[in-house]
Amino acid sequence: MPGPFAFAFRPRWWGCALAAAGCAAGVALGNWQSGRAEEKRAARAGVERVALSGEFMPEFTVYLDHKVHRGRPGYHVVQPLRPAAGGAHVLVNRGWIAAGSRRGDLPEVRTPAGAVAIEGVKLDRFPRAWAPAGAGPEGRVWQNVTREDFAAWSGLALAPFVLEQHSALEDGLARDWPAPDLGLEKHLAYALQWYSLAALSVVLFVVLSFRRDAPPAG
Repeated sequence: MPGPFAFAFRPRWWGCALAAAGCAAGVALGNWQSGRAEEKRAARAGVERVALSGEFMPEFTVYLDHKVHRGRPGYHVVQPLRPAAGGAHVLVNRGWIAAGSRRGDLPEVRTPAGAVAIEGVKLDRFPRAWAPAGAGPEGRVWQNVTREDFAAWSGLALAPFVLEQHSALEDGLARDWPAPDLGLEKHLAYALQWYSLAALSVVLFVVLSFRRDAPPAG
């Protein structure tokens, strides 16, 4: 004989809407984290190390703002390198330098005189930080450095790539660059969490949509 209560699948409209929203959000955010992981994986596979020789041009020094190294605020120092073989100048991120005690006091950068030989990682562009819409280069301290902005500011012809310097020089700059795949596992873990949330939304919707029917009067 059937028990005194029977269960029927009777979903509520608001439950369906919440489950759909939770599932869609989980899938979308999981896909975004997976995409970030793929970008990091591609960056690791596409790293190209190059060696250059030439002369730095300190008169065109730019400071990339809001760069922290081991908890200390500072800047990344960007300078053009005039290749010994001639041709277009190459923009080089030489490394990190600590900020001065006062905001208006820019630190002095030691630039080797004459020809130098450096090695580094070739990049399409420098990583970009968030900046307000319409914010452009101002003075020597910039939020972001692009080849287009630097060429317009300096009047120099630039190569179609930039360089992140990894070789040492006697200049006091720190060059502890993060690995190109840094955070890959983190993105994959976050993607799994978001996909799990999407699945949980569906499971909860199904479970909570079963309701007990009262026994027939008899």
